[in-house]
Amino acid sequence: MQLYSPIIIKLALGILCLILQINLLGKGNLAPTSALDQVQNYVLGGIIGGVIYNDSISVLQFFLVLIIWTMLVLIVKFAKEHNRYIRFVIDGRPISLVEWGKLNIRNCLKVGMSANELMFKLRMQGVYEIKQVKRAILEQNGQLTIIKFGEDNIIYPIIVDGQVDFDALSLINHDELWLHNQLKIQKQHNVRKIYLAEYVNNQLVIHNYD
Repeated sequence: MQLYSPIIIKLALGILCLILQINLLGKGNLAPTSALDQVQNYVLGGIIGGVIYNDSISVLQFFLVLIIWTMLVLIVKFAKEHNRYIRFVIDGRPISLVEWGKLNIRNCLKVGMSANELMFKLRMQGVYEIKQVKRAILEQNGQLTIIKFGEDNIIYPIIVDGQVDFDALSLINHDELWLHNQLKIQKQHNVRKIYLAEYVNNQLVIHNYD
């Protein structure tokens, strides 16, 4: 039993660290929605699986590695929630591959989407011709959102986690001045206090943190 004690302790610490990260970072790292979620799963799995049976790494060293990894993940999470440029680098952003029946080849090449892969994703959703698609958007998790002609456009949130999404703003054909006036009308003086702002029925619906 004494021989297996370090393995049992390491396994217990690994499970506790996994539970801690899930509760601190949200449930997203169980069902990855971004590159960061994938990295968290892979690295944490590698740390636990690669160290647990390695006798040369003590329980204390394993515990310190888990603490350091959790701190790094929390720092990255904090940074992307408070800086939209960091968020775009880590999580990416929705990218239009097809607009009004026309293929945006530059964006397809930019995200590494081959013609064969694009057509496969379209066929999976019952679309067989590019001209049938009003808009096809590659989401951050790699899924393709398709809007056919005759269907309503997808409207992304204008403000997310206290940060303005200027790409979403341009999709509704408005600019920063319009947003500023809308915030002023609703007596919103600080964007960072806004958890979420949606564009619904030509109006800005705001949900504050408090």
